Amino acid sequence: MPEKTIFQKIADREIPGEIVYEDEQCLCFRDIRAQAPVHLLLVPKKLVVRIGEAEPADQDLLGHLMTRVRHIAEQEGFADAGFRVVINNGSHGGEAVPHLHLHILAGRQLGWPPG
Repeated sequence: MPEKTIFQKIADREIPGEIVYEDEQCLCFRDIRAQAPVHLLLVPKKLVVRIGEAEPADQDLLGHLMTRVRHIAEQEGFADAGFRVVINNGSHGGEAVPHLHLHILAGRQLGWPPG
């Protein structure tokens, strides 16, 4: 069996994480390498390696993640000011952990283009 990703270890409480939201399908926690005043990571508990490898069977899970973003933004108090959601895919996309995750960035004016 492959080694667990750091995100799986956080979900399984094998290593600590500052969790701000959790349900049966996903977990959201603060990024320890924050790139904005608010930098959260929303991960599915089911391992999907990256968005580019998601299967049709993952459609409901992917929709669930997207709808949780609004809930988390409201809960954390930055929904009205605005936020950005980023999904990295592969090495050129900036992916560092092979476990699908949504970066939720907020708390300041975010520039464009992003990279």
